[in-house]
Amino acid sequence: MTRGLTVLFAVTAGVAVGNLYWAQPLLDLIAASLDSSPASAGWLVTTTQIGYAVGVLLIVPLGDVADRRRLLPGVLLACAGALLLCATAPTMPVLLAAGAVLGLTTVAGPILMPLSGDLADPATRGRVVGTVAAGLLTGILAARTISGLLAAAAGWRAVFALAALVTATLAVALRRTLPALPPRTALPYPRLIASIAPLALRDRTVRWTLLLTALGFAVFTMFWTSLTFLLSAPPFAYPVSVIGLFGLAGLAGALAARRAGRLHDTGVSIPATGAAWLAILLAYVAAAFFGGSVTLLLIAVVVLDVAFQVAAILNQTRIFATSTTARSRLNTAFVVATFTGGALGSAAATTLWSTGGWPTITTTGAAASCAALAIWAIGRPRTQTTAEPHPSDG
Repeated sequence: MTRGLTVLFAVTAGVAVGNLYWAQPLLDLIAASLDSSPASAGWLVTTTQIGYAVGVLLIVPLGDVADRRRLLPGVLLACAGALLLCATAPTMPVLLAAGAVLGLTTVAGPILMPLSGDLADPATRGRVVGTVAAGLLTGILAARTISGLLAAAAGWRAVFALAALVTATLAVALRRTLPALPPRTALPYPRLIASIAPLALRDRTVRWTLLLTALGFAVFTMFWTSLTFLLSAPPFAYPVSVIGLFGLAGLAGALAARRAGRLHDTGVSIPATGAAWLAILLAYVAAAFFGGSVTLLLIAVVVLDVAFQVAAILNQTRIFATSTTARSRLNTAFVVATFTGGALGSAAATTLWSTGGWPTITTTGAAASCAALAIWAIGRPRTQTTAEPHPSDG
């Protein structure tokens, strides 16, 4: 796992997952363009994440049984086609359907993550996985800034068109860079899919980590989806280009936490996860009291994103450490938990904003963070897991 390949993996993962979030700061703009309501446009994020969860469940497990040199470029080209469909959608129902297809096909990131774990040696696996995961999470945040600036200059359709071009280019780069990669195991497709749940449920550490993962992405996505509504409304009433710039605050937090995987390498994954959840709680409390101040709101954004990235990287690395032959399927369980939580978070944001606005959002986020801290305290493993082959992996 060379530095150059690690960087390519990180960039590809970031672009792929960023495809899920181009629309997030553009919801009001899209709604106006397609003669729809902001609440209807908000469902674009939800349908895309649901499609992504389905794609992860049905496509990502193939990483354990297929040559990933062929699999990765294939899914990237399919994703480029879905992005073009989004760029040309004439109505909101068509765009929602295109978003679901986009989510289904933009699964290169969760295929790359276990591949990076396979190619890295055990002593540096946390660092390598952390770097690729940081690229993935940076893509989530950078997507908002890029889409806001580009949409202000050329319209929201140009955002999806440019993303299609970049995604297709990365497909070619990976095809030329990756060697032939033999399968990790041999299973027929029905048994491959059927084995995911037993693999995820057999290990107490995996079960505990998946629950925290779902909660983490729910509170993260709920915050960012509702932040768009907050900044679009009075007293801020910011244009889409300014809303997109808020992603830079989160990007700074993601970059600050990019070496979080080393916490796993040094054996402090469990306590660091608890500390990250405490920081998430404090960020929500700060956002509740200081939501009317741009400066203090930006501080809350940075704290939230640093803490979320640390927790996410540690969760994923910890899961990879439980198996040597089933990482794609375990990553499927991880990402399904992640983006199921994300879909619930964005749906909750749309509903809670309509009923109680920002105070209801922040109260719910703080309560969910307290619940996560209780789960961490009660169920945390006493020692860090070390990967060992298991006879049921294959």
